[in-house]
Amino acid sequence: MVSTNSIALLFVVLTLFLIHIKKIKSRSIHKNGKSEPRLPPGPAPWPIIGCVPQMLREKSTFRWIHRLMKEMDTDIACIRLGNVHVIPVTCPEIAQEFLKKHDATFSSRPTSMATRIYSRGYLTAGITPYGNQSKKMRRVLVSEIISPARHHWLKDKRTGEADNLVKYIYNRSKSSSGTVNVRTVTRQYTGNVIRKLVFGKRCIGVERADGGPTIAEEEHVEAIFTIIKYLYAFCISDYFPWLVGLDLDGHEKFVNEAVRTVNNYHDPIIDSRIKKWRSFGNSNEESTIDEPHDLLDVLITLKDSEGKALLTPEEIKAQITEIMFASVDNPANAVEWVLAEMINQPEILKTAMEELDRVVGKERLVRECDIPHLNYIKACIREAFRLHPIAPFVPTHMAMSDAIVSGYFIPKGSHVLLSRLGLGRNPKVWNKPLEFRPERHFTSGSTEVQLIEPDLHFISFSTGRRGCVALMLGTTMTVMLLARMVQGFYWKALPDVTSINLDESFEDMFLANPLVACVEPRLPLHLYP
Repeated sequence: MVSTNSIALLFVVLTLFLIHIKKIKSRSIHKNGKSEPRLPPGPAPWPIIGCVPQMLREKSTFRWIHRLMKEMDTDIACIRLGNVHVIPVTCPEIAQEFLKKHDATFSSRPTSMATRIYSRGYLTAGITPYGNQSKKMRRVLVSEIISPARHHWLKDKRTGEADNLVKYIYNRSKSSSGTVNVRTVTRQYTGNVIRKLVFGKRCIGVERADGGPTIAEEEHVEAIFTIIKYLYAFCISDYFPWLVGLDLDGHEKFVNEAVRTVNNYHDPIIDSRIKKWRSFGNSNEESTIDEPHDLLDVLITLKDSEGKALLTPEEIKAQITEIMFASVDNPANAVEWVLAEMINQPEILKTAMEELDRVVGKERLVRECDIPHLNYIKACIREAFRLHPIAPFVPTHMAMSDAIVSGYFIPKGSHVLLSRLGLGRNPKVWNKPLEFRPERHFTSGSTEVQLIEPDLHFISFSTGRRGCVALMLGTTMTVMLLARMVQGFYWKALPDVTSINLDESFEDMFLANPLVACVEPRLPLHLYP
C-alpha cells in the first residue's frame, strides 16, 4: 500500500508542476468598494490540493483539526481539502446559527464514497443529500417507524431484550471468572434490540442458552460499527473523486467488506419476507401473514396513493441498514463510558443505585415506565454524551448556497462539521470540562432531566431538519441499558487493577481498551431470567 507520505509528495509535486504560484490565503473580498465577509480563519492551503498534505501527515484527522483550532484560538475555522471548504465549529452559538437560523441552507449532506455505498446510491433518509428522496424516506421514518404509536407497539420486544441483557450478565457473573466485557455487552444489547424491532428476532444462527451473542451476531455488530467508523472518515477520494477505486488510504476495502457482511445477513431475510408479502392476497397462494409484526413488515406493506408498494426492495434494504447503524452507536458507547467512570468514582455508582432502589425497589426489574423518574441515571448519560461522544463530529452538513454565518462567508458546497468534542468540552461553556460530574445537569426549575440538548452545549441527538428523528427510541435504549446494568449488579475493577484507564483510542472516541469488570448480582435471585 502506498504510504501517506508518498501520497502527500505526489500531490505536492503534481501541484508544483501544474501551477507555480504562492500559497492562497483568505483575503477580504471587495465588491463595489465595500469589504465583504471573509472565510473563517484557517491554515494557508496549497493550490488545487488545499491542506491535504497536512491531513495525510496526521494519523488522526479529527485530532489534527481540533489542535489547529486550539492553536488559532478560534471557535470556527476553514480548512480547504481539495476544492472543499471544511468548516469545523466548537461554539454553541455559532452551531445554533447553522442548525436553526440557517437550517434550510445547511440541510443537505455531501456525497462520499462511503455514504454512496451504505445508502445503495442515496436511497435513505439520513445520509442522502437533501431532495425528494431524502424527504420521502424521512416522512416514512417519522410517520411509520418511530411514531409514538409504533414505539408503544414494539415495547414488548424491547423489554424482552432488556431481560436477556440481565440473563446474560447474570450467567457471566456465575462463570469461573465472574468478569464481563462491557463493550461486548453494550454493543450486543443494542444490536439485539434493533434486530428484534426490525426483523422480529434477536438471534442470527442458533440461540445460545446463556443469552450471549452467537459468532454471527458478533460479526454483524462488528460490521455495523465498521460502517459507523468510515461514515465520514476524511477519505481522500471524497475530495478528489477521480481517485475512487485506487483506495489510496484503504477505506474502500473496509467499507465494502463491512457492507458485504451486513448485506449477507440482511438481504436473505428481506427478500424472503418481501416474497411472502407480495404473494399475500393471491387466491391461489396460502400465507400465514395477516398483519405486520415488525418494522420490516411495516416497510414492505406501505402503499402509495394508487395502492402500490411505496418502497422498492432496494429502498427497504438501504433504509434497514441505516436504521441499524443509526441505532446502536450512542447507547453502547455512552454506557460503557458511564460504567468506567462509575467504577473509578464509586460515589457516583452508589448514588445511581440509591435512585434505582428508591424509584424501582428491589422486588422488580426497572421498566420503561420508570424512565421519567430516573433523573440521576439520565444525568450520567448526558454527561457521557457531553464528555465522551460517540464521534468527534455530527454527520456532515453541506451548504446548498452561499451564506453569512457569525460574520463569516461560508461558500456553497462547504462541509460544516459541528464538533461534539469541541462543544461538549468547551471551557467557555463548561466548568472543569474534563471532569465527569453528572450533577452539572440538574438545573433549577427543571423537574425532569432530558437527554436532548436544544442549546447545543453538547450534542446528543442534534437538531434541525437533519437531526435525529428517533429521540424516543434512543432515550429508551440508553436508559434501559444503563439502568438494568446498575440495578441488577455490583460493578468493580479487576482484582489487579487499581483504577480503570480512561484514555481514548487515538483513532476514535472509544475507550482505548474495552472495559472489562467484575460483576456480582445485587437483587433477589428470582428476578434474574
